[in-house]
Amino acid sequence: MNKTSSVEESSRIQVKDFENLLKVSHIYVTASSKRLESERLVSPSWFIRRLNPISRFIGALLLCLPMFVTLDIVSASIAFGLDILLFAIAGVTPWYVLRHTWPVWIAASGSFISVLLYGQSSGDDIFKFGWMHISQGSLYLAICTFVRVASVAVPGVILAIGLDPTDLADGLVQILHFSPRFVYGALAGLRMFSLLQNDWRAFGLARRSRGISDGKALQRMLSQSFGLLVLSIRRGTKLATAMEARAFGSSIKRVPARKSKLTAYDW
Repeated sequence: MNKTSSVEESSRIQVKDFENLLKVSHIYVTASSKRLESERLVSPSWFIRRLNPISRFIGALLLCLPMFVTLDIVSASIAFGLDILLFAIAGVTPWYVLRHTWPVWIAASGSFISVLLYGQSSGDDIFKFGWMHISQGSLYLAICTFVRVASVAVPGVILAIGLDPTDLADGLVQILHFSPRFVYGALAGLRMFSLLQNDWRAFGLARRSRGISDGKALQRMLSQSFGLLVLSIRRGTKLATAMEARAFGSSIKRVPARKSKLTAYDW
């Protein structure tokens, strides 16, 4: 009798444990208005914020286009001065420009030094030591290069601040009539690019848990890189299949979920 009761008691415990396993825990979702998300970087200019992403892209291209066909210091200086004037009118302060474009100034300084020391020499010599040869001509070309790099890169960086890739993709499809399959595929790939860092960390932890991460650093990096490449190809294949299932690339006319249009500020 005691044996039978103990068996029944153990059976009840097992059934109770099984029922507990089948219970689904409550999932608490925070309201969107109360979620704490990282603050997005937005343009400090009210005028630039009102521009369509396509207008920003074309405007930066038009500002940089003369620098690709000219080499003199006059045109580069005029273009750079025009950029600063337009930024001042739009409400972008010089300190904001310097704070967000410091990599541009480092690159421009590197170009200045390389052209100054190893550029084509002409005119009177200023300094000469080994391979380094500074002349009046190389100094002039170095100054031109510095100003050209600044006048090309600074407008692009300032206009790109606060630019939403999704809005840019909508503008490319609806205004410039690019292929939706190509544009939204590139957008999805850009969104998934942030997953590579998490995948790399997961690969490292998985290898360490299996005791195969104690080898040489170069060998470990190559092995993880190959695994990351395979995972990226598989993810891209799934993405392509999902886009095919949503009729991307077909002759059916797509109806956009978000409207992208040019306003008076863009003209």
